[in-house]
Amino acid sequence: MEDDLFKALADPTRRLILDELAERDGQSLFEICTRLITRHDLALTRQAVSQHLAVLEAADLVRIRREGRYKFHDLNTGPLERIATRWLTRRPPEDTP
Repeated sequence: MEDDLFKALADPTRRLILDELAERDGQSLFEICTRLITRHDLALTRQAVSQHLAVLEAADLVRIRREGRYKFHDLNTGPLERIATRWLTRRPPEDTP
């Protein structure tokens, strides 16, 4: 699962998508595409953005919520918190004889 997380974070477009979801959760594919164009001058096809979202979903950074025939994308920070905790939590030094 960590490999999926690092792969997802390695791409600058996916990081922009996460930035947009961090600012406003619960966006549709259309809303994400619109924000990428208007705020970042990044014109991608809906299919390309959808593929980026699939990578983010595989890494559990984005969760899909369906309401009727609409899909909304929500940021999940859990995997990021686990990675940060892994290296930032101070451990007591081991006693070595």
